[in-house]
Amino acid sequence: MNYDEVLATFFTPSPPDAAEPAIVRHGGPARRLRDAIEPIAMHAVWCARTNHRLADDFGLDFLGGYVWGRASALGEPASGAVVAAFAVFEPGFLTAVYTDARSRAGWSELVAARDEATAGSLHELLGDVDPTATTAVLQRGIEAADGAGRPLFAGLAGRPMPDDPYGRLWRVCDILREHRGDSHTAAWVAAGLDPVEMNVLTEVWLGMPMFSYSATRVWPPVALIAAADRLRARGFLDGDALTPAGAQARDGIEAATDAAQQRVIAAIGDDLDDVVERLSSWSATLVEQRAFPPSVHKRAAG
Repeated sequence: MNYDEVLATFFTPSPPDAAEPAIVRHGGPARRLRDAIEPIAMHAVWCARTNHRLADDFGLDFLGGYVWGRASALGEPASGAVVAAFAVFEPGFLTAVYTDARSRAGWSELVAARDEATAGSLHELLGDVDPTATTAVLQRGIEAADGAGRPLFAGLAGRPMPDDPYGRLWRVCDILREHRGDSHTAAWVAAGLDPVEMNVLTEVWLGMPMFSYSATRVWPPVALIAAADRLRARGFLDGDALTPAGAQARDGIEAATDAAQQRVIAAIGDDLDDVVERLSSWSATLVEQRAFPPSVHKRAAG
């Protein structure tokens, strides 16, 4: 999938009457921070400059750049470790994309090109904002966070911080995103869900059509149908609709994820509201500049 195909597939705005998911409207501090940083944290994945740089330098398409770029937080891991850390993607697909991308780009060259292009893109799109104070606040959260059982967070947090202020802003947002993501995986695994069930449960919980988001994780229809049947057997779905038991289960996973962020939130402290407001404004700019998908459901799903 090249970048133009990505734009055509993922950058269709939500319908005018599309409502934000309830968790976005009513989320607590940890969820508010997550939603504010998402477009900045994922800038390397979605922005044109980084995608074009990786394509020109290494011949990486969108998926190759995403998978190898995100997996590079772990160093040069075996494909099984990438499958485990990413958690929600179909393993055969992820292994094939990762193996191909690694054959095209060495770790140090990939990281250097990705870091430079992403920082440059943020500087261009955000203009002359000064992210220094915001970055310092978010770094407090990172320093307070626990890395146990959080491989993507720990790997990324262990890398040197970029010199460029926009690169540092991206990096701290990316680190905090991976901390929440690792925590979220631990929460749904502990709840007894498998990756396909979690995909299906989440999309219905957010108000998305069944299988619409799960399909982007490349699970085949037979796997999606079987997962939905298992969720119905557990009383989480009635037809294609979420049941009260399903809502309670998915709400519980979200609550467990938020609870795992409390050291981060406590370290940010009274600066949270101001930081979320600034990050939300910068993220809105990135959406307006077509550097992050405009769908309210896509942003909420992560």
